[in-house]
Amino acid sequence: MAGLSVVVLGGTGFLGRRIGAACAADGARVHLVSRRAPADSARAVGPGGSAVGLDLATASPREIAAVLAAAGADVVVNAAGRAWQADEAQMAAGNAELVERVVTALATLPGPPARLVQLGTVHEYGAGAPDAATGEEHEPDPVTPYGRTKLAGTRAVLRARREQGVDGVVLRLANVIGAGVPQGSLFGRVAAHLGAAARAAARGEEPAELRLPALRAARDLVDADDVTAAVLAAATAPEADVAGQVINVGRGTAVPMRALVDRMIALSGLGLPVVEAAGGPDSRTDVPWQCLDVSRARRLLGWQPLRSLDDSLRELLASVLPPEHSRPGTPLVMTADAPAHEGIRP
Repeated sequence: MAGLSVVVLGGTGFLGRRIGAACAADGARVHLVSRRAPADSARAVGPGGSAVGLDLATASPREIAAVLAAAGADVVVNAAGRAWQADEAQMAAGNAELVERVVTALATLPGPPARLVQLGTVHEYGAGAPDAATGEEHEPDPVTPYGRTKLAGTRAVLRARREQGVDGVVLRLANVIGAGVPQGSLFGRVAAHLGAAARAAARGEEPAELRLPALRAARDLVDADDVTAAVLAAATAPEADVAGQVINVGRGTAVPMRALVDRMIALSGLGLPVVEAAGGPDSRTDVPWQCLDVSRARRLLGWQPLRSLDDSLRELLASVLPPEHSRPGTPLVMTADAPAHEGIRP
């Protein structure tokens, strides 16, 4: 990445901030674009970088193009979008319409085309292949507003490649986990509850039970740092290898969500009861099985997941538990690297 100018849309979000920091550490000039420029922008972007305040929900293609041109963008990473606490119209604006405006802006820029790395989602596939890993050739059939609007964004990138020569690649991400994950996600919700429970226990109070929707699904999970590594690999891969491609980024393992929650509780050292509500999974992740085939990422990007599920969970818990909270060293053993048809053992 040394010497490249990288623009990160959604640069202050969960993934955008990590991606920007990793690019800066690798020698890139980083430009974070978000509704509000971060107060610590100088530290976040490194030498030669900038933080730009721009409301991407309403910015026109001309305004986006002006930001990209001012930055001399070699790479644009779209980490912006809407997933939590948004209706379908808001998701369409953030996940589909924004992408249309970004590719329109890119097509108007003079000079060599900038590489667009669009962050997609496993939820574009819908149910995928039962009890098997889902490859990129699987026909998407999303069943949620989030999946439908993200798929529309993916199709905008692929269409722009075919019709306008935009140098774009889509990374279709599994469910991402790590410190800073939004509280609207299952992982963020459980982590926040464990943090509150640890503080209550420190005060001598009885921690509240953890109440969750029915946990019957199995999901592919990938660490946020592994996602960041995939983004950097996609940003610098030869155009002939990746432009116009959809590339899965996951761990290739289906993890039962109840086992994941039990593992988080065990790693926290809190004896916390879990109460599951009657009924099926929540409305945004209502397919029973998700697991990605990541062989294309290995072949085209030289990428593979390196961090274990325990690595991710420990980092997440460390970000929410009070520093004085004592945790057992190695409770249980989770076989997080089991193949897709096995998942993990609670």
